[in-house]
Amino acid sequence: MSQLSTTSAVKSTSIPARLPWLALLALAMTGFICICTETIPAGLLPYISQGLNITNGMAGQLVTSYAIGSIVAAIPFAMFTGGVRRRPLLLVIITGFFIFNTITALSSSYALTLIARFFAGVAAGAAWGMIAGYARRMVPDALRGRALAVAMVGTPIALTFGVPIGTLLGDLIGWRGVFGLMSLLTLVLIVWVLWKVPDYPGQPAGQRMTVGQVFVLPGIRPILMVVLFWMLAHNILYTYIAPFLEPSGLGERVDLVLLVFGLAALVSIWIVGLLIDRKLRILVLLSLLGFALVSVALWAGATTASVVYASVALWGLTFGGAATLLQTALADASGEEGVDIVMPINTTVWNLAIAGGGIAGGILLELVGVQAFPGVLVILLLLALIIAWSAKSYGFPRKQ
Repeated sequence: MSQLSTTSAVKSTSIPARLPWLALLALAMTGFICICTETIPAGLLPYISQGLNITNGMAGQLVTSYAIGSIVAAIPFAMFTGGVRRRPLLLVIITGFFIFNTITALSSSYALTLIARFFAGVAAGAAWGMIAGYARRMVPDALRGRALAVAMVGTPIALTFGVPIGTLLGDLIGWRGVFGLMSLLTLVLIVWVLWKVPDYPGQPAGQRMTVGQVFVLPGIRPILMVVLFWMLAHNILYTYIAPFLEPSGLGERVDLVLLVFGLAALVSIWIVGLLIDRKLRILVLLSLLGFALVSVALWAGATTASVVYASVALWGLTFGGAATLLQTALADASGEEGVDIVMPINTTVWNLAIAGGGIAGGILLELVGVQAFPGVLVILLLLALIIAWSAKSYGFPRKQ
């Protein structure tokens, strides 16, 4: 038996044949804190602006500062920490959330709060860069997609309930109390990680791949292009969902519409978790096709409330498992040597798409109006669908 096969045999016997639920859910909680820390200010802007004596527009830059931190830090952090043991690194990242959310809760200075938000974004970029690889190392090959689905479940939960609950808590305990509560959650998570999350060594310097080496691997660039077009389309609609709902008379029911979206997204996570290890390609193609059909339906019936509700439900079904599907495809294409580098690249592209969706949607809104959204979405999604369909050998291979 060769050294490689011996190593593989040892590895397979040391990894449980079932999902380590509590360990994976700790990673999901990390993702939940990342998303909540990023999005909660959106529902607290009036309180924050009053508390810091700034305008709502200036308060909105707290979200921008966080996103910039994630974009700037994700790839360099992964490159410089690739050899560090995984659990201590995860604990440092979570501790970063505790420190910077606490500063945000206590700060009376707008400049200091902006800085704290930037470094909270740095922590998020670092976290997103390692969650997927961490989850996949906990399980045998046959369960990797399912493990990633569990580790990512905190994302749709946070997107669905984070802002509404944060806004409600803001009414009850104030915006500073909300950020203080986020700090308390990180303390709970630190104990949880120490209790249940296993540790793994980092990669030796000789085994780590560079960004350039990972980027040119077969399949990586098509997947990243799908990430860019898919998330651009999603964020154009998601960011400006309130004005988009006005023609249908649902402008005052944004909370209910997003609840429908979020519940459907949770169903999607469950379906993807069951099928991803066998049907990744089909799930990606169906998700893109479904979202394209949603866009066509909204193009034709955006003024009809029933059409909007049905479309939003299907939109949630197509989006809930997107992060899991795309990260699994990237992890498969990059292999064990490249997974800890490809995930930060994905984080960077994902955040660029979020920013791009906000900018493109804003321009469309000002120049043309919300009626232009569905047509643009159809174009972006068809491009993503063509790229995914064409990546038959690598990226989204037919064997899936």
